[in-house]
Amino acid sequence: RMSQRQRADSTGSLGPDDEVMPYSDDETDDELDASSEGEPEEPPEHEPGAQPPVDTSVKSNDRAYHQLPEFQRKVFLCIKKSKYSGNGIKTYKYNAITFIPLNLFEQFKRAANLYFLALLILQIIPEITTLPWYTTLVPLVLVLSITAIKDLADDLATNESIKPPCNRGCPLLSFQETKWMDMQVGDVVRLKKNDFVPADILMLSSSNPNSLCYVETAELDGETNLKFKLALKITDEKLQQEHQLAQFDAMIDCEEPNNRLDKFTGTMQWSRHSYPVDLDNILLRGCKIRNTDVCHGLVIFAGADTKIMRNGGKTRFKRTKIDILMNYMVYSIFALLILVALGLAIGHGFWYEQIGSLAWYLYDGADQSSVYRGFLSFWGYIIVLNTMVPISLYVSVEVIRLGQSKFINWDLQMYYAEKDTPAKARTTTLNEQLGQIEYIFSDKTGTLTQNIMAFKKCNIGGKTYGENLSPWLPVDFGWNQYADPKFEFMDHSLVACIRSKQDQETLEFFKLLSLCHTVMVEHKEGELVYQAASPDEGALVTAARNFGFVFLHRTQDTITIKEMDHEATYQMLALLDFNSDRKRMSIILKFPDGRIRLYCKGADTVIYERLSPHSLHQETTQTSLDIFANETLRTLCLCYKDISQAEWDEWSRKHTAASIATRDRDAALDQVYEQIENDLLMIGASAIEDKLQDGVPETIANLAKADIKIWVLTGDKKETAENIGFSLLVLLDLSNRITFYCSSNSYVGFACSQPHLQIALDKSVPKCMSNIGFDVNAWQVDFVDMACECEAVICCRVTPKQKANVVSLVKKYKKAVTLSIGDGANDVNMIKTADIGVGISGQEGMQAVMSSDYAFAQFRYLERLLLVHGRWSYIRMCKFLRYFFFKNFAFTLVHFWFSFFNGFSAQVAYEDWFITLYNVCYSSLPVLLVGLMDQDVNDKLSLKFPKLYLPGQRGALFNFKKFFISLFHGIFVSLIIFFIPYGAFLQTMGQDGEAPSDYQSFAVVTASSLIITVNLQISLETSYWTFVNCFAVLCSMAIYFGIMFDIHSAGIHVIFPTYFTFTGTASNALRQPYLWLTIILTVGISLLPVICIQFLSKTIWPSVGDKVQRNRKKYEMEAEEEKRPPTFQRGGRSRRSGYAFSHSRGYADLISSGRSIRRYWAVFSNKL
Repeated sequence: RMSQRQRADSTGSLGPDDEVMPYSDDETDDELDASSEGEPEEPPEHEPGAQPPVDTSVKSNDRAYHQLPEFQRKVFLCIKKSKYSGNGIKTYKYNAITFIPLNLFEQFKRAANLYFLALLILQIIPEITTLPWYTTLVPLVLVLSITAIKDLADDLATNESIKPPCNRGCPLLSFQETKWMDMQVGDVVRLKKNDFVPADILMLSSSNPNSLCYVETAELDGETNLKFKLALKITDEKLQQEHQLAQFDAMIDCEEPNNRLDKFTGTMQWSRHSYPVDLDNILLRGCKIRNTDVCHGLVIFAGADTKIMRNGGKTRFKRTKIDILMNYMVYSIFALLILVALGLAIGHGFWYEQIGSLAWYLYDGADQSSVYRGFLSFWGYIIVLNTMVPISLYVSVEVIRLGQSKFINWDLQMYYAEKDTPAKARTTTLNEQLGQIEYIFSDKTGTLTQNIMAFKKCNIGGKTYGENLSPWLPVDFGWNQYADPKFEFMDHSLVACIRSKQDQETLEFFKLLSLCHTVMVEHKEGELVYQAASPDEGALVTAARNFGFVFLHRTQDTITIKEMDHEATYQMLALLDFNSDRKRMSIILKFPDGRIRLYCKGADTVIYERLSPHSLHQETTQTSLDIFANETLRTLCLCYKDISQAEWDEWSRKHTAASIATRDRDAALDQVYEQIENDLLMIGASAIEDKLQDGVPETIANLAKADIKIWVLTGDKKETAENIGFSLLVLLDLSNRITFYCSSNSYVGFACSQPHLQIALDKSVPKCMSNIGFDVNAWQVDFVDMACECEAVICCRVTPKQKANVVSLVKKYKKAVTLSIGDGANDVNMIKTADIGVGISGQEGMQAVMSSDYAFAQFRYLERLLLVHGRWSYIRMCKFLRYFFFKNFAFTLVHFWFSFFNGFSAQVAYEDWFITLYNVCYSSLPVLLVGLMDQDVNDKLSLKFPKLYLPGQRGALFNFKKFFISLFHGIFVSLIIFFIPYGAFLQTMGQDGEAPSDYQSFAVVTASSLIITVNLQISLETSYWTFVNCFAVLCSMAIYFGIMFDIHSAGIHVIFPTYFTFTGTASNALRQPYLWLTIILTVGISLLPVICIQFLSKTIWPSVGDKVQRNRKKYEMEAEEEKRPPTFQRGGRSRRSGYAFSHSRGYADLISSGRSIRRYWAVFSNKL
């Protein structure tokens, strides 16, 4: 008998179901927009919530079949190829031939690079150019080269990681070694222990009993725990020998290739019979064979069609607010450039009409009109003023972001030694956004809590056990040879009740826990080792084990347990597995005496709907559930139902038909499950404790002081969510809150003067849950407005998809910067939807980490990530951008002032090589170091004063106001740098009696004044001085003077007379003392206003940061003097976690395939 997992689409969510979808390509924002506007959604490649179409056929041992004309598709013009992909994979972008042209093509798709390429072309035209071609070529080549090297390094790293698998060997049907790339769809392959799976393969048989195969999926989802795969019963029995495999001629009809790692639907047609195929029969490419000597399989998907390769694309690109703002500013600069060039071109036309055409000595031999000359002048000024558009800006930003990401990775204070897990910045493009977070959306279980479960209390037959009413020692389980020594329970009365065997309900309670699960058991060195799909299941089975109901062994048809002093084997007829939509699991067993019984456990919301009216203890159990929830325990209801043989036979036929359906199989199974899971009888309820992680309340309190609003999104009951809110310090006052309910026909709201908000969403009402409980846009706006006015929000009873939708609503209507943090696969949608996604490497695998932007091991590290690294990154980037724009304006606008004295002829004010090297050598290093290393206060003060975080949230350090301040600052400095030397050169006399008032000497003095000014200006902006910063400033000025004297020397002029024309200018001009005085005066006047403004602002209008900086030494001394609190504190209250029965999908399909998992039972029985 084959039981299939139910995966019905959640009618209460948008688009995708609420299953674990670690690699889905959900675009939650797009879906929300589409649903809000009432327009149909654009379906993705395979809509995650729908059943993929079954229209791919694979024939075993028949390569020619897959080359038939009906399977050919056009790839280019009349060239066709098979739609079945080969197993060779092209993972690299470039090769030796295509690297340069392809990389250049990609880089010139960027507007800035294309703009400078156009300028370079213009500079080749003699009538237009006023600058030599190398002034643009050298910076452009440098930028392109740095980017190309980075792209090549990334491509080589990717290619090296993929190339070895592509060249691994694997035996085909003839069991001759062949390379992966030579395999094709339909081939039968043999895999050995520790081999990697070369393609998506239908498992046929293995050397293990019943063709069980253990695989490690670390390359798929990062999880190192072993998973189980197995073959169909028919192939296990008939395909063990090589000649049998050679004659295997089945046809596999399955879904089209897609990216769903958690789903596969197909049917095998063989010998006129149909057999259902699902994910538990499929070995995915990238898995590693473990604990299995040999296994055989049929290649279903190869190469680019495999699921792991389908997940290689469609990564959502996240951009920071500063990125968007920076692009708008670059567009503004370009518009300003056009306007300035147009104005100067018009000026040249008027000048030539009135002056130039009348001066015989200015005649150049070209009979051109003033309009045409103005037109040429316009393009000339586009070239001259091109440095207003910063070509090196984007490359510099990427270098800074890369360095900031490395600092996060190297932070030892975010290293979790217990699991050897450092913090990891998985992206380099979002660092400064960490300093602007306004809303944090957090999962609870495993994120705020440890996700390490312990069985604490239970209610059986209306009586509650687990209360510690006296200072007794924990229960001694020495009477039970299978007891787990780590298990603790305080209520001795429950053990006495069980051992007396008088209370049948108590025995039935623990029998259910030992039978109704999907836990796998291994026997290692005489010990029982349980492998559970979730910590909840492991805790419940371990509890039953300690109380005398020991799960010993299971096959695919039976479960064997030890009930106190005797063993019993139950025949498993069907297993109805858990998922996040069903919120329950059931098992149908045939007892040794022939009775058929259904055991069910699940969340109270779904169990109470299915209870028989004659069920006892409903009220008392509900009271206990409320008490457990108030104690922030995770609750679960247990019930049963006796089934007659006739009822079972009828249901079994329906179940078999649904399990082999080729379309809508999940919906069909869901309907069948609903028919049997009714009229249940209550046994009791369990309560599990999940403790908070260390430092969580303190972290949340400190983030709240930084005006970051914390929203906890959980599937818990309202009472549990409320209590966990108080224990987390999210909720501080029970009286001041709003409780909001949404149901099919009611809306109740209570507003208070100092509100907190809790939202209890009734997931059983599909209509209202289509948009987080709202079915019109106005309700969405009201919900967001009301929630965002509150200090804290807890959303309870929400599904994974609804978590993502809550984030989307806040992003859509508040335009706020959001961060989502979670640890499980059910948090992936939320993590991918937020502006910043943070994954915690906890107990639920690595799916959240692999979908995140940043990852670490403990929630408390979020405080340091935001208040230290995020704030520093934001401040550094803002300083860098403000200064970068300033220095380019100050440099470029000197040409503008010079135009009024040269007839608007597009003549440059500097030497050509100075223009070429200004951004490359003379002014780049100091600002890069500020962007990488600057900090206003140290990390300890950043954590001590969370209010320092506020400027980032408000965008106060970089916006259009700051941009225009940089613009006007650059205009002012350019004005001073031009006109003071110009005034000094009007009437001057050197020491030798000659007047050095020539253009070249003026260019040297102006350039020298500019270099000293901009380097001292960045010194004034630097808050954190190190030897490296000091060296960079002095080194930049030294490099300028060293290069200038070299290129002004006679020797280089002799070698390249055309390109180096300022021969002897530097040595001649800079030996005049009054020119040095001019430089000093220019620099002093340029910097004096900045010094005065900084002094007045920090003295009269100090910010919070200024105040902290002023008293920095005092605070640092106080921090050193503070004594550490004692390790042990009496009277500390225990912290508990809340309810959510939300474990991941279990091993039901694996277990219920109709065969034994292990055939060592006889050996094990003899040992016992």
